[in-house]
Amino acid sequence: MSNKRVEIVNKLKAEFPAGTVTQSELMDWAVTNGYSKYAPSFVWKKEYRVGRGIFKIPSENEIKMGSVNVPLDVVIATQVAEKTIVPDTAANLMMTTDIDNMVPDKFNGFVPWGYFREIKSIIKSKMFYPIFVTGLSGNGKTLNVQQACAELKRECVRVNVTIETDEDDLIGGFRLVDGETKFNLGPVAIAMEKGAVLLLDEVDLASNKIMCLQPVLEGNGIYVKKINRYIKPAEGFTVIATANTKGRGSDDGKFIGTNILNEAFLERFPITMEQPYPALSVEKKIVLGSMEKYGAVDEDFADKLVTWAEVIRKTYFEGAVDELISTRRLDHIVKAHNIFKDKLKAIEMCTNRFDEDTKESFIDLYSKVDAGVELNPEPIQDESEENSDQPF
Repeated sequence: MSNKRVEIVNKLKAEFPAGTVTQSELMDWAVTNGYSKYAPSFVWKKEYRVGRGIFKIPSENEIKMGSVNVPLDVVIATQVAEKTIVPDTAANLMMTTDIDNMVPDKFNGFVPWGYFREIKSIIKSKMFYPIFVTGLSGNGKTLNVQQACAELKRECVRVNVTIETDEDDLIGGFRLVDGETKFNLGPVAIAMEKGAVLLLDEVDLASNKIMCLQPVLEGNGIYVKKINRYIKPAEGFTVIATANTKGRGSDDGKFIGTNILNEAFLERFPITMEQPYPALSVEKKIVLGSMEKYGAVDEDFADKLVTWAEVIRKTYFEGAVDELISTRRLDHIVKAHNIFKDKLKAIEMCTNRFDEDTKESFIDLYSKVDAGVELNPEPIQDESEENSDQPF
């Protein structure tokens, strides 16, 4: 077998003096010279590749010894050539697992509030119209965008921004795939090609590296220099950014890690929507929806919870307390109540994240809103504990 391979490589060198050949040239040459078209298949192996579909003809010594001594210039040429390869399936950096269908699932029991109608109108228009949605944590900024897309059956590419997010994460970069270096498109490029909604979540956590999105926020295409490719936005593409601040940082320290965003970046958002917490009646519908989802509807408890949260928020905005109860935390309490079957225990466990004084004041306030709960009840002792002789 080795002698036949030596014979083939010697003839190939005579036929192709440049020392390189493509797979199709090899197959055609083999048939023309009386060999099976797959006879020179040992040449189109990975170790002999010097470019896309191009292989070097190995030396007689390499065939006999079974080793490949590739010169440094050929190794460099191989690496450069491989970096131009774009895989059929680009890497997906979003929360979704199906790159062919990025339409968000409908949220069971979703109740629209705030700027939901306006956000939905913008997405429905399919116009390029970037918007900046700001508001306190847990008030449904991201959910409103996702559910507007779900109702309109529009694809949504969500990117959770951090201080480390850069051009490589957003536009695309090289990845190691099955031992090979290939270029994968990032979520911004994918959203542009699909005409999807690009959701930049927690955008105020970004550094100045996010300035690579300037042409994107102008509605222009982007030139991906690493693969020499120009990507134009398809119809329907737009950008929606969410943040807890207005891109000016957090003076009160509540949102540590948020940064002051570049003025030129912020200026590219035509409008800013200040998302509020829902009104009392709307929030009660949300809480009842959560209760229904978790399998235990208690309308009186829902009414007490939203009243309690409303009083705390008013106190917060007056500057009397440093913390508040978000709509998301009410959902946490409802779920905890469904698990522990104890109102006060659910509230206590879900407010443990606050400092001791704040937590006690919140629990005390709830006891005034709901006279039916008992503060500091005696712990329920399990029968197995009563009969146990163990010292612990």
